[in-house]
Amino acid sequence: MSLPLANLPLLRPTGPLPAGVAAAMSLRAGGVSAAPFDSLNLSPGVGDDALAVCSNRERFAAALGAAPVWMRHVHGVRVVRLLAGADQAPLPSADAAWTTERGLACTVGAADCMPVLFALRDGSAVAAAHAGWRGLAGGVLQATLQALCAGTGAQPQDCLAWMGPCIGPRHFEVREDVLAAFGAADGGAEVAAEGGVEVGSEGGAESRCFVPSRASDGSRRWLANLPALAQRRLWQAGVRDITDAGLCTYSDPSSFFSFRRDGITGRHAACIWRL
Repeated sequence: MSLPLANLPLLRPTGPLPAGVAAAMSLRAGGVSAAPFDSLNLSPGVGDDALAVCSNRERFAAALGAAPVWMRHVHGVRVVRLLAGADQAPLPSADAAWTTERGLACTVGAADCMPVLFALRDGSAVAAAHAGWRGLAGGVLQATLQALCAGTGAQPQDCLAWMGPCIGPRHFEVREDVLAAFGAADGGAEVAAEGGVEVGSEGGAESRCFVPSRASDGSRRWLANLPALAQRRLWQAGVRDITDAGLCTYSDPSSFFSFRRDGITGRHAACIWRL
């Protein structure tokens, strides 16, 4: 508990952010939680010691130099606006937030789901979305953009998006219910049509969102590509400046928590805020 509060390793988005905007995502190191939540678990709802989580959150906020606003994620599409002085207790049940306030960090948690951070090019507003497969299929990214643009008068092409680390396409095995949620056809040959548009493209080269696979018992499975699914939806919504962290939470246990890999584990937080 005696470690310096602001001395935390943080992942920062690659590429320039708008003037007056900062963003960061926690890694699993630098906290006080014991195994299997070691060590910077930021979620109080996974079975970790409450005092350890409180200490970790204090350390995280000090490292940011901003006030993270926590939400209770339900894998839905609700978007909340953060206002200075607003009462945040109890925590809002939502999977995305946006704000024009300074010093309030739009914050989403994850441990395989994808955090997606947004900023307007002029730095006047920011947003964050928690995008697992249910949220992506339900339209959480589109809902976040709609709320952000409706509240500011901006257009989707005025937005920058950063897709944070998530479970990678080599490890995210899913069943037919996930295909059905995205409207993909039932069959390996048709799955390839569910393409994920590459960053910066206009529908040219595509990467598959679902690749046919088999479970150990021989039953049909698919490997799902969350980054490709998210890129495709952002592009279709009108966002053109998209950056993918390109990091897999499942395959890097020293840096990231992963629910699919470990079951009982901690949670990261990804934040974006106006300075």
